[in-house]
Amino acid sequence: MDPATVFLFALLGLFVLLALRMPIAIALAIVSALGILAIRGPRAALSMVGSETHDFAAHWTLSAIPMFLLMGAFAFQGGLTTSLFKAGRIWLSRLPGGLAVATNAATAMFAASSGSSIATSAAMTRLAAPEMLKAGYAPSLATSVIACAGTIGALIPPSILFVVYAWFAQENVGQLLMAGLLPGLLTAGAYTLLIIVRVKMNPALAPKVEDHFSWSDRMNVLKEIWPIPFLMVVVMGSIYGGFATATEAAALGSIATLLLVILRGNFSWTFIRDAVNDAVTSSASVFLVALGAALFSKLLALSGIPPMIGDFIETSNMSALQLVFLVIALYLVLGMFLDPIGILLITLPILLPAFDALEMNLIWMGVIIVKMIEIGLLTPPVGLNVFVVKGVLGDQVELKEIFKGVMWFLLAEIVIMGLIIGFPEISLLLPNMME
Repeated sequence: MDPATVFLFALLGLFVLLALRMPIAIALAIVSALGILAIRGPRAALSMVGSETHDFAAHWTLSAIPMFLLMGAFAFQGGLTTSLFKAGRIWLSRLPGGLAVATNAATAMFAASSGSSIATSAAMTRLAAPEMLKAGYAPSLATSVIACAGTIGALIPPSILFVVYAWFAQENVGQLLMAGLLPGLLTAGAYTLLIIVRVKMNPALAPKVEDHFSWSDRMNVLKEIWPIPFLMVVVMGSIYGGFATATEAAALGSIATLLLVILRGNFSWTFIRDAVNDAVTSSASVFLVALGAALFSKLLALSGIPPMIGDFIETSNMSALQLVFLVIALYLVLGMFLDPIGILLITLPILLPAFDALEMNLIWMGVIIVKMIEIGLLTPPVGLNVFVVKGVLGDQVELKEIFKGVMWFLLAEIVIMGLIIGFPEISLLLPNMME
C-alpha cells in the first residue's frame, strides 16, 4: 500500500479511537506502530519504535518539563499560592467588578506558577468563586473569569506547551518562553478592561463590595505573596539574561521554591511526598502522550506527506496570512474535542512543513498556536476549562451560565488575536533582544 495512503488510514483510525474515548497516548502509539509496520515491515518497525521513543525521551530540551512541573507542585503544596486571591481582593476590590479583577490577576499568577490551565481553574474555583457568589456577583461572571484567566498560564513562563513546541520546531526554548510573556500580559490586561467596562455598563453584574483596607493591610499581604513574583523573576530573568538554559532555569526555580517553603516553615515529609507525586504523575502523563506523538511524527515522515504539503503550499500561492487563518480554524475545531498537549502533538508534524514552505517565523507561529489551543479550552461544546469549573461547583451554577460569561471573553480574544497577528513584534520583541 502507498505510504501516503497508509498515513491517511492511520489518521482516520486515530480519530475513531479518540471518538471511542481511548486515551490519546495509547491511540497515537497503536496507529503509529501499525502504520510503520505496514510501510517498513515488522523488524524495521520494532527497531523504529524503540529508537524513536528513546531519542525523544532522552532529549535535553524536554527535561525542562518535569522541572517546571516540580516547581509548580512545590509552590502549590507549600502554600505559596494560597494568598494570591486575598492579595488581589485587598488591592483591587475598589475597582468596578473588583473581585473579578482580583480573581483574574490571581488566576494568571497561579497559572504561571503551576504551568497547568486545568489545575489552576480547579484550584481558583475553590478559592474565589464562593467569595464572588457570596458577594452577589452574577454567576456567569464569577465563573467565566476563572475559566478564561486559567488559560493565561500557557503563555506566561513556565509553559509546558512552549517547551514541547520548541522540541518539535527545533527552536530555542528560552526564546519561545519569553515570546509568550507580552501576549500573556496583554491577555490579562484585556480581560481586566473587559470586566471593568462590562460592570460599568451593567452594575448588577458585580455589586460594589464595601471592604475598606488600610495601607498597612496592603503592605502586609504583599509579604505573603512576594515569593510568586520573585520566582517568576528568577526563572524569566535567568533565561532572558542568558545565565541559564530553560532546563537550568526550571531546576533553579524548583530549588528556589523548595527553599522558600522551608523558610516559611511549611516543610514536611508529607509536603515532599505530595509535591513529588504531583510532579511525577503530571510528567508521566505528558511524556506518554509525547512518546506516542513522536511515533506519529515518524510515520508522517515515512509517508512522504510533508514534502507534498510544502509543494502544495508553494503551488497554491497561499499567503502566510491565509495559512494563519487556516490554522486558527483548525485549532478552534480540535480544541472542542481534544486536550492541549494532544492537539499540539498531532498537528505540529503536519503544519511545520507548511510554515517552512512560506518561511514563516516559527516563534511567532508558536505563540499563535499556543494561544489558539488555550482558546479551545473555552469554546463549546467541550470547553475543558469550563467543565472543570462546573465540576468543582456542582449544581451551584448551571453550565449555560458559565458559557454565557465565557462568550464575552472570547470576544476579547478576537481583539487580542488580531493584535498578535497584526503586530508580530508583540511576540518577537523579547526573543529578538536575547539574540
